[in-house]
Amino acid sequence: MTTDASDAWKQWHEQRVENVSAPYGPLALTATHWIEDHPDGRLPDIPGNWVAQDGGVVLTAAEADGLTVDGRPFAGEAVLAADRGPEAEARVALGGKRLVVLVREGVWGVRVYDPDSAARRAFRGIEAGPYDPRWSVPGRFTPYEGTRTIRLGNADGRERGFGLAGELTFTLAGQERTLKVAQQGDGGLWAVFADATSGDTSFRFRFLFPPAPDAEGRTTVDFNRAHLPPCAFADHFLCPFPPPGNTLDVGIEAGERQLL
Repeated sequence: MTTDASDAWKQWHEQRVENVSAPYGPLALTATHWIEDHPDGRLPDIPGNWVAQDGGVVLTAAEADGLTVDGRPFAGEAVLAADRGPEAEARVALGGKRLVVLVREGVWGVRVYDPDSAARRAFRGIEAGPYDPRWSVPGRFTPYEGTRTIRLGNADGRERGFGLAGELTFTLAGQERTLKVAQQGDGGLWAVFADATSGDTSFRFRFLFPPAPDAEGRTTVDFNRAHLPPCAFADHFLCPFPPPGNTLDVGIEAGERQLL
């Protein structure tokens, strides 16, 4: 059983390394530009004119700007919605770069993904593990009556709303502990947490994604699969900080710790 779990963890870790180092993975992000910060419509090092409007972004460019939209050379005006698919499939490109349109709390922006980023070229791997069954424990999810939205600081220095769906309770190192968690569209949980290793032998905070709880609220809390947040790979991600109460007083010596 432990061997099976260890093998599954190894596959998970290898897949994580592959995903973050992909041509348009987190290491490729080189900029996030908020259009409201550039009222003239000119974004740093990006050709064309970008203007936010209700429901989207209006891009105006000449053929000489070298942009493509949907894989074809672009000239004229286009209204762009937020990109929902993989970054590699963003509608707008500049050579090998992908320009991803995003919106957060009504504020529109453009992200630049460059496969030739310095971070991607310097990447040597993720310090993690090894798998230890002591860090995988039963948990119970207790939902709130409706989502509770709180304001949290983000890694980019701004504060944004974060929707909490309930609390996840589990026993670790002999004590009962609780994390406030969000719930994703597929029912899976999302915890943003820190612990006694944070900022020392691991990144300042991490993410955990327990599986969707069953009808009784039961799930598995497996810190072997603690994720580094995207902002560990590039400074241009937003990344919410842990909610109040989500700093554990135990050192989680498991999961992804930091970049090698």
